[in-house]
Amino acid sequence: MTVKSDTAVDLVYQIFDLQRAVRCIASASFKGQETGVALQGVLRFVGEGETRATRLAERLGVSAPVLSRPIADLEEQGFVVRRPDPDDGRAQVVALSPAGAERLHRIEEQRVAALQELLHGWSEEDADATAQTLRKLTESLKNSARAKAAGTIITTS
Repeated sequence: MTVKSDTAVDLVYQIFDLQRAVRCIASASFKGQETGVALQGVLRFVGEGETRATRLAERLGVSAPVLSRPIADLEEQGFVVRRPDPDDGRAQVVALSPAGAERLHRIEEQRVAALQELLHGWSEEDADATAQTLRKLTESLKNSARAKAAGTIITTS
């Protein structure tokens, strides 16, 4: 089944509107904090587990040189640590420090509280259905991006 062109256009606009709204809320919620919104995003991905800096850049959709400054900033703030990759001494792995784990926990608590407040008129069912739909959309987009990067198109039924 194919999504109609008008529906796809509307979906694109809705996704961009959602991105802008989330950025505005994040910027307002975390204004003046030592860890800006961009660094918080990097911190979140590092929080998923120790990883090579190149793999982290790939996950974030940026080049490794672009990621080096945010990693250095987080390291300077004491939130991440870098060490040589045990499998390849030329590469580095990045992990959260204990202070970084605590900071990430506080950021996530603040985000949850802010979202709960913003969605005060929503039912649990609406929020759950939205989360499921966003999860499905994200997976479809990730699979399509991986297929393009690999030079193939993956079709799912």
